[in-house]
Formats: sequence, C-alpha cells, structure tokens
Amino acid sequence: MVYLIDTHAHIDMYDNPDEVFLDAQKNGVKKVIIPSVEEQFFDKVISIADRFDDLYCMLGIFPSEAKTWTDNILDKMRELSENKKVVAIGEIGLDYYWDKTFNEKQKEVFVKQIKLANELKLPIVVHDREAHKDCFDILKEVNNGSSVLFHCFSGSPEFAMECVREGWYIALGGVVTFKNAVKMKDVAKIVPLERLVLETDSPYLTPVPFRGKENRPAYVNYVAEEIARLRDVDLDELKQITSSNAERFFGI
Repeated sequence: MVYLIDTHAHIDMYDNPDEVFLDAQKNGVKKVIIPSVEEQFFDKVISIADRFDDLYCMLGIFPSEAKTWTDNILDKMRELSENKKVVAIGEIGLDYYWDKTFNEKQKEVFVKQIKLANELKLPIVVHDREAHKDCFDILKEVNNGSSVLFHCFSGSPEFAMECVREGWYIALGGVVTFKNAVKMKDVAKIVPLERLVLETDSPYLTPVPFRGKENRPAYVNYVAEEIARLRDVDLDELKQITSSNAERFFGI
C-alpha cells in the first residue's frame, strides 16, 4: 500500500489534534511527526504522539526561543527522549529573519542541541531561515554522526545540492505549490529523490488550492502532486520513495 508521511506538522496547535491526525490518515497520510519549539510544549507533544501508533514527535528549542535557554532543558530533553515516540531533536537551528540581536545565543543553543542529538543517537531537524551559511558551517563542524534534515527548505538549488553532498535530507512543503515560488520549484526538480521528504508545517504555509486557510497534514497530498508534476514522475513512485526516506531517517 502506498502512503504519505508528513514529516513536520504542529498538530499540538490545533484544538482537536486527534481529529486532525485521523483526517490525515483518511486521506492517505499514514504517519505524522510533531516538532516542538519550546520546553513548555515537550510533554504535550509526547502525550499526543502516545495516543496513536503512527504519530511521533521530536524535542527541540526553536531559534527565537534561545533567549529562554537554560542548561536544565538539556536534562529534560535527555530524560524525555527515553520515550520511543521521540524520534528526533528538532526543530532547532538559526533564524535571522526577525531579530539579529541574539545570533550568537542562537548559535550557542543550536550547538548544544546538536551535541545532545549526537549523544542520544537521534537525527536532527533543522530550522534555517536566512542563516544558510552559519547553519551549514556549524553542522559541518559540530555534528558527529546524526542524520540531518533541513525542514521547510528555503535555500537555493545550489545550496540544496551542497547539503545533499553532505548526505543530508531536504524537506519541501506547501511553498512549492505557490505560483511564484520559482526557487523552490527548481529545488524540487534537482534534489535526488533519495534525499527528499515531504511536510506541511501545519498549520502554516498552506498549499494551493487552500492557500490563505489553515493548513492540515492531509494537504501534504498537494505537495506530492506538485513535485511529481514538476519532476514528471509517477505520483505513487514519489510517495513510496519519500515515505521510505522518512521512515529511514526517523527510524520509524
């Protein structure tokens, strides 16, 4: 049976996350992975993931929350990661779009979480917004053995291929369906299928034809359809390969 996996959906942000996940499954999206962005949501994402066999989560502190960091968070992540539903450290990384006043703190927190992922032998899911070089350089220098996935990839096709040459994965979501998203369409065409996974980043970045409305994991179907069209490949083949990639990356 061919199915999809949404590798990044904030379903903890919905009033009824169970309904959102079950709706995804009805629409051929068998597995979903919930990222976390703040310490206060760690227990919530784990408790939601625990309710369903095919629902998983990750633990991480989002770049904008680096100012709230204490090293006690590492201890909590280490303890909670003993739960088998925790399949990655994420989403972690750098974001220079909104506020550049604490870039060094972001880097410090990113490094600490990379080292924790290495210690726990978990993969890393990276948030990278307008910080491509720093993310790349830090991962090259610090990461030691963890698989790497660039979530909601926003770089150039050339940068995508640099990441692929490192053995890292690229995740594409609803942006690839936007009419004017030329760069992302070019990335979708060039990234080797064996390094590509799909996501929604729900409830954000809703794909066409629902752009402007709340996103849902079920809509990863539209991401798959657009990438299959751009690459001129069979849709079921794209679903099978990207889902296998996700299962391999997250160990699910």
